[in-house]
Amino acid sequence: MTTTTNRPQWRAYMALARLDKPIGTLLLLWPTLWALWIAGAGRPSWWLVCVFVIGVFSMRSAGCVINDYADRHIDGHVKRTVGRPLVTGELSERQALGCFALLVVVSFLLVLTTNKLTILLSVAGLGWAALYPFMKRYTHLPQLFLGIAFSWAIPMAFAAQSNSLPLGLWLLFAANLTWTIAYDTMYAMVDRDDDLKIGVKSTAILFGKHDKLIVGVLQLLTLVLLVAAGQSFALGAWFYWSLLGAAALFVFQQKQIADRERDLCFSAFLNNNSVGMVIFVGIVLTLL
Repeated sequence: MTTTTNRPQWRAYMALARLDKPIGTLLLLWPTLWALWIAGAGRPSWWLVCVFVIGVFSMRSAGCVINDYADRHIDGHVKRTVGRPLVTGELSERQALGCFALLVVVSFLLVLTTNKLTILLSVAGLGWAALYPFMKRYTHLPQLFLGIAFSWAIPMAFAAQSNSLPLGLWLLFAANLTWTIAYDTMYAMVDRDDDLKIGVKSTAILFGKHDKLIVGVLQLLTLVLLVAAGQSFALGAWFYWSLLGAAALFVFQQKQIADRERDLCFSAFLNNNSVGMVIFVGIVLTLL
């Protein structure tokens, strides 16, 4: 399916990199900031904060570009993605790969300002980010790979801030992993009908009629793991109050997806930005 639009090329590049849709960047940013604040005991290096914030934007955009490249032959068959630049013909495959390379180089230049451990971790992080878009062809668990990619900034943040990888960070990693699978399953519920027609795999398809229950279990596991992480890092009361706020938002999301209506499932997915923000505020306040 190839069409054309009237938007200028710079806007097509913005759409390719999802600069016009920052939700994915925010969902990657919040756990990165959780880790930086905890690793820095409430006083992270502001240089590192800048490096990781810019890096989140560039790597999330790189992930979107390679995702669109991987899906260039199927996006035209999905209602939500028919307007993507590689589908409409506004940008070529070569232009997309060039954009991906540029964003990866920018990200790597940023990580070079940190330390050896962070640089080594970044190589693995790039691998996870590049692998995820292709997994929906081979497994019903692409959300697992997205979760690993979106959680990889957590050990990188600890490595950059403290040059160490304390065991507690892996509780934070696991919590973000289960949270990512939960919210991206809600996202996949939006496209489930289209995905079934074209043979794309997802946890929404795998979970089937049990999707809402399993999302709820994943949300509960996220909270349990965050409590364990809070105990590991001796976080105070504000952190646990923030988890109550996150729990309330999870209940709200369950109500939104109750009838599996597309727009409400997408709204529930978007609501996870508030979850990440509430937890970050709790971490900041408890470490003041």
